[in-house]
Amino acid sequence: MYAIVEIQGQQFKAEAGKFLYVHYLGDERKEGEAIEFDRVLLVDADGAVKVGAPTVEGAKVVCEVMRPLVKGDKVIVFKKKRRKGYRRKNGHRQMFSQVMIKDVVA
Repeated sequence: MYAIVEIQGQQFKAEAGKFLYVHYLGDERKEGEAIEFDRVLLVDADGAVKVGAPTVEGAKVVCEVMRPLVKGDKVIVFKKKRRKGYRRKNGHRQMFSQVMIKDVVA
């Protein structure tokens, strides 16, 4: 059984026992805390597919926060205009939260 769930504007495939890296959930989330996401867009229960319009009624995904802050890979942003003396170098490192899917309730 799996579900397609929307978490902070992104869609993820959620199966029980799997790990997800979602956008940073904020300082208020602690390690071991349980979270429920109710914006479930699709549920597949052994071939029986329910598609929501826009969400499936009564469906939710129960997760546990494993690591509240995980830093992603560094990305270098470099801008240059040739023959103009314009160069800008900037780095960015995205913050994520690691959650484990405990249960998909449909």
